[in-house]
Amino acid sequence: MVRWQQCGSLWVLEPHPNGEQRQDRSIAFIGGSYLAAAPQLSYRRLLEALAQQGWRVLAWSYVPGFDHQAQANEAWRAFRSAGPTSLRLGHSLGCKLHLLAPDGGRGCNGLVALSFNNFSAERSVPLLAELGQQLNFRSEFSPSPEETLRQVAGSYRQSRNLLVRFDRDGIDQSSRLLGVLQARAGDNSELLDLPGDHLTPASGGLRRQVLGAWADDPRRQRAVERIAGAITRWA
Repeated sequence: MVRWQQCGSLWVLEPHPNGEQRQDRSIAFIGGSYLAAAPQLSYRRLLEALAQQGWRVLAWSYVPGFDHQAQANEAWRAFRSAGPTSLRLGHSLGCKLHLLAPDGGRGCNGLVALSFNNFSAERSVPLLAELGQQLNFRSEFSPSPEETLRQVAGSYRQSRNLLVRFDRDGIDQSSRLLGVLQARAGDNSELLDLPGDHLTPASGGLRRQVLGAWADDPRRQRAVERIAGAITRWA
């Protein structure tokens, strides 16, 4: 039985006993927006597929706010307190938080960014942004989308980055990020296209857990196994 353990704001999953266990195989995962409040549930299939392949998984639990830099710092401190991790993995907003880590990406061997998203608050949460303007509180993300890309260009030092884009993802911004990364000297970033949409990495298999295997859609499992395999091969 797969056993998740909570350690503060982190959910930890040890490698499957049958996987190829190596000391340098550990993943720091940050999910997207409100999916990341319970990553052990909303990203269960993907993270457990990685554990099956020998990875130790640490997933940060958070509720998104406007100050993305503060949250990036908080996530980085949480992962650092749990020991070194060899690979950083993000989905959607989680990619941005990894890119804003205060160490500039130096403390890992690479980043895998699934469905990078860097929209403004007005587009991401228009009602909240409008209320912020009316009530005089922060209504734009900090750093803003343009500031984020400038910060990546000037401060992000990790040369190995795999950007994963899904063919039916209408809000993916990986191409723009790739251009910023590849403009840096010595960059080795690359883009991988896979079938799926923005929510393909987020699959908890709830119907399977509640109703049994007969109620499950095997395509969801195959999709996340394809992502996990691509991550492991690249790493």
